[in-house]
Amino acid sequence: MDSFEDLGLSPELVEALAAEGIEQPTSVQKSVIPFVHRGNNAILGAGSGSGVTVAWAAALLNRFNDSETGSPRVLVLTPSRNRANDLAESMSPIANHIGQVVGALGSQWVLPEQATFLFATASDVLASCTTHDLILEGVEALVVDQATRIDEFDGLESVELVLGYLASTAQRIVTSLPVTTAVADFSRRHLKRAVKLPSVDTSVVDGPRRGTLRFRITTEPREHEALKIVASILASGTPHVLLYCRNDDRAADIGDYLTGHGYVAGAPGDTKVAVWMGVYPLEVRSAITDHSQVPVISCDVPTDVDDLDRRHGVSDESFVVVLPREVPHLRATARQACYEVIPFPPETKKSTGPIATLHDSIREVIKKEDIAPYLFALEPLFEEYDAAEVAAALALVSKRSAETETLPADTRGKKGLTNAPAAWAKLFLGVGERDGLQPGDLLGEITGEAHVSGDTVGRIEIKENYTLVEVHDSVAHDVIAALNGRTICGRAVRADFDRPHRGRGRGQRKRSGNS
Repeated sequence: MDSFEDLGLSPELVEALAAEGIEQPTSVQKSVIPFVHRGNNAILGAGSGSGVTVAWAAALLNRFNDSETGSPRVLVLTPSRNRANDLAESMSPIANHIGQVVGALGSQWVLPEQATFLFATASDVLASCTTHDLILEGVEALVVDQATRIDEFDGLESVELVLGYLASTAQRIVTSLPVTTAVADFSRRHLKRAVKLPSVDTSVVDGPRRGTLRFRITTEPREHEALKIVASILASGTPHVLLYCRNDDRAADIGDYLTGHGYVAGAPGDTKVAVWMGVYPLEVRSAITDHSQVPVISCDVPTDVDDLDRRHGVSDESFVVVLPREVPHLRATARQACYEVIPFPPETKKSTGPIATLHDSIREVIKKEDIAPYLFALEPLFEEYDAAEVAAALALVSKRSAETETLPADTRGKKGLTNAPAAWAKLFLGVGERDGLQPGDLLGEITGEAHVSGDTVGRIEIKENYTLVEVHDSVAHDVIAALNGRTICGRAVRADFDRPHRGRGRGQRKRSGNS
């Protein structure tokens, strides 16, 4: 199946995809679209850059093409409001072309609760359900987008609460790269007879190195970073550089952009221009047979192993421009293709003293830790500030935190020492799911009655008969005093510390049942 028509999509939807420059399906789309279109539950172990979003979206748009608008039939839960809005905006032209309506909660969309395809965070969905602004009885498909990111920052508990509003027969799709233990456990409990796609295991042991990929993380528009790499390569005396784009229209736009900056772009193999614009690797290879080892830049992350190898297998100098959310996909794909992935520009001469210690600590984290969730969290800042400024600000925050750790124990947390890192206290509240409590309700009670800011409230775990909530240590007593005896959801609430509170002399409370 080499076309979207072969995958069973309607002519109108194929036309809508083509209008957005999506003309040929990726390997992920070939495996996912038919399966999801049949209404099956699925765990999609693929990330941004593989085409996974278009895969499930096209399948669901095609499946519900005959539905009437007025209430959501597809609900997409996202890690953040920005992600919800971005997905809705990217989906809107395609959906509108076939008469469907999309919307996103928490941003500027007219009557999003009436959209056929609704994008939102789990907390926004729960809040809208509590106020009865959103009715989910008609939802026939649920997509949990980037489940690993949701779990990393908010936990999957809120997603489980949303499931309570949906019919048990609703199709359920989870996308996640990697598929962590928590995501796998969530899927096992809530996705009946789900199949993991694609079937290739991206966590395979690395094989012999076939090459090296240098990557530059950026935000849209990517051509700014592509221009910097082109300038750096040509300044070294290299006569030509090859740029790959995902389609002809994008290649023409980026070629015009580079030409406007004095780096004339043209067809591969044209010796009169310095920059060659390519789309289809096999055609490009035949055009540059006399120019081996030309540096290659991918302005769009390769969609799969074959795409990566066809683009970059001909050169010892390879570069990829990626968005923060595409980094996990790039690393997984490069691992499968046996390519080493390193940042560009390369490491500079090491400093000495405290600066060297800071650099070494950062290198250690980059090499050994999974920083992808934090790239996602920081992406809105990358759009406001240069990534170097964000990194410098984080270094300063880290330095201040380290300084407060050296304060005497009896001075930490006192008024005037505002730089001290906040400790968290877990509180027990005698009101729970059986009383109809929702996270939004409790957050409003805490911030309104205790007069504390929302960032002092952490994870909220609503159980059947009680609730556990984390708050900053500095406001714990205020929250307990404000909520103890207060009526919430028709129940007089008992509030107390959930376990012995360090430094406060509180004893463990005994409770019967599960805790």
